[in-house]
Amino acid sequence: MFISSVDLTQVRAGMDEAGRGPLAGPVVAAAVAFDSQPCVEGLADSKRLTPSLREALFEEITRTAAAVSIGMANSHEIDEHNILQATFLAMRRAYTALNYEVTEIWVDGNQDPGLPVVTRTIVEGDALVPAISAASVIAKVTRDRLMVRFDETYPGYGFAQHKGYPTAAHLAQLAALGPCSIHRYSFKPVRTVVDALSGLAT
Repeated sequence: MFISSVDLTQVRAGMDEAGRGPLAGPVVAAAVAFDSQPCVEGLADSKRLTPSLREALFEEITRTAAAVSIGMANSHEIDEHNILQATFLAMRRAYTALNYEVTEIWVDGNQDPGLPVVTRTIVEGDALVPAISAASVIAKVTRDRLMVRFDETYPGYGFAQHKGYPTAAHLAQLAALGPCSIHRYSFKPVRTVVDALSGLAT
């Protein structure tokens, strides 16, 4: 897509996701629309921001945006459809939940999620397009908060710390406890543990 003539700071509707890589929990997509040029200071790819700055930006985005919406696909849907298709499903849900009419939406990455609106994809859009950066922050903070709550429901795995990502601590806890219901059984590290436990049971 040729975009060199477009002022990316003027893009008013963006979408991004968080949670494609973890071994547990949902993939979360967010859509953010602004009435005018996004003017939230400090927007960037959410992965490059500190947790405290993400939280502050989350509050500022929700205060100043015309509309903010969330869509999710849970671990069972990820196992059923695969992570890419589940991500597209979450994005379509986020778009459907966006109570605001947009004529065009810009999505981070290079793959079209199949939204019923003109969609432009842009690689590294979360670092280049403020509206996508805003969606990145909303998706990341929302998912992190969910994983903290899951830590209370499924104690022992450390979800509040690693948010489901395959850290050494998470892998050790997974091996010791076995997977819980929010783990993604189709992901190789989880499947390996399941197979090992099945072997011990026979």
